[in-house]
This record gives sequence, structure tokens and C-alpha cells, in this order.
Amino acid sequence: MKAENAAAKLLNLSGRLALVTGGRGGIGSEITRLLTSVGADVIVVDLPDDAPTTEGEFWPTDLSDRREVARLGARLREERGRLDLLIHACGLTRDNYLTRTTDEDWDDVLHTNLDSAFYLMRETGQLLRESSTDGSVVLISSINGERGKIGQANYCASKAGLIGLGRSAAREFGAWGVRVNIVSPGLIDSPMTARLPPEVRARAMGEIALGRAGRPEDVARAVLFLCSPLSGHITGQVLRVDGGQLIA
Repeated sequence: MKAENAAAKLLNLSGRLALVTGGRGGIGSEITRLLTSVGADVIVVDLPDDAPTTEGEFWPTDLSDRREVARLGARLREERGRLDLLIHACGLTRDNYLTRTTDEDWDDVLHTNLDSAFYLMRETGQLLRESSTDGSVVLISSINGERGKIGQANYCASKAGLIGLGRSAAREFGAWGVRVNIVSPGLIDSPMTARLPPEVRARAMGEIALGRAGRPEDVARAVLFLCSPLSGHITGQVLRVDGGQLIA
């Protein structure tokens, strides 16, 4: 019982303010649900639409627009005046062969997946520094950002960029006691991967050592670990949640 209590205490995020981008997506909504269940106060950031938000407080924002991110930062400082946890889970794909990728599709993916993370950390870095000596930033990348993939040059570039951005931020933010880590999922059952052609999914399934696609909760649990004191001396790392899809 004492061991259980100790573990529960390490996973208790009561009194912590978290901001989750892409919080209405398959992975983002599960991260929001899990963080809320362990006591965190969660702000959900995503594109404005009519879908209800069942967990957290919804702040509609187009994160690909630096002006909207600046307004988000100003609102956060004015209304909350603090931030403990930043989880960047927003993302999109515009798949095509590199030689057929349009400027618009390149820009949309890089702005949404990578530029937004830079804007967010620039806007919230000072709040993270002032709010907590054990703040945590988690960026959701992809194993395809580590290895590349045919037809996903823009997506892979954006996800590889998150790894470089996160490791650089880990060095800078470490002096404040703020940790920055990257979660790198493999094939995860989500609305985004539901659009994969059957042959692409079958090929990905054949790579997975554990023999099943991941679930959003698998990624959310890794995020919870990296947000909790259990990972108090871990920063600048890439944690793969891929069932052994990319063993290197």
C-alpha cells in the first residue's frame, strides 16, 4: 500500500496548469483526458470548430499563425499568469512525392507541425521559467522524422525539426529547471492514420515487433511520464512509442 501511495503521488499533477495543442485530435484528446484524470488543469488548443470539448478549457487558435500564437500567449499571461506543462500534439499531413509537393502543401505542414512549436515555446518560455522549477515540455514527433518516408518529405522534415528544436530548447531551458523531451510514435490508430491505404498499413504492421498498432493512450501515458516527477532527471530525449517498429 505504501508503494502504491508513493507511485500515485509521483503521478499526481494537481495544481499544475497544462496547455495541450491539437487537444481535439485522436492523440491530443487522450493526452488531455489522462492529464485531467490525474488532477492537471488543462487548456485545450486547437482550430475553432463546432465540436464539443469534453475535457479541459478550449481556447480556439490557429497555431500556424504567429499572430494568433502571440494572442494566445498574451491571454495566458493575463488570465492565468503561469504555465507548468506544454504538450505540442497538433499536426497534419499533406502526402505526396517530393517532386510533386506544392509550395502550399509544404508550407501548411511545416507551419502547423514545426513553426507552431517554435512560436509556442517562444511565447511561453518565460512563463514556464517563472511558474515552476520542474516544468515540462513534450513535443510529439514521429519515427518517420527519424528515418524518413517515401511520400512524406514535408511531414518528415517537420517532425525531424521538432527533435532538433526540442533538444536545443532542452539545453536552454534546463538552466530554469524546465525539461524538454520528444515522444516519437510509430503507427497509432487515430483519425489521421485511418486514411492510410490498406497496403501501407499492412507494411507498417509488418514492421512492429509487438504485432499491433499503438493506441492513443499508449502515447498519452508516455506524455504523463514525461510530465511527472518520475522523469525528473530526463531531458533532451526522444522516447519512441512504436511497439518496436523502429529498432535501431
